[in-house]
Amino acid sequence: MSDVGAAENAEVVRRGYEAFNAGDMATLGELFAEDAVWSVPGRGVLSGTKHGRDAILAYFGELGARSRGSLQATVQDIVGGENHTVGIHQSHAEINGKTMDQAAVIAFVLRDGKVTEAREFFEDPAKADEFWA
Repeated sequence: MSDVGAAENAEVVRRGYEAFNAGDMATLGELFAEDAVWSVPGRGVLSGTKHGRDAILAYFGELGARSRGSLQATVQDIVGGENHTVGIHQSHAEINGKTMDQAAVIAFVLRDGKVTEAREFFEDPAKADEFWA
């Protein structure tokens, strides 16, 4: 992949974070391939692999609903590589007197300007599972 491709992929990921934080599901839908796969670590109610754009968007909707819209992913850096684009962020949400504030990383694979695969990594998956329970 050329440097231009890496820069373009990083911009797609940046747009995705902006759309996620704004709750802009229409833009998010445009950024994912129809057959995209999203993997969430842990053993919690939201853990597992989401197959397809619709399942990924439903997952994002569930995050919004469960956090009552409080979940924000504050980007610290986006790193574009030859095969992956990595988003490094701080996840923060508050519900029912509970707060989640964790460092997180998402490794993205893009093809033709669309996300085809994403794998989340959390600072403490067990705490994330407990928060979303």
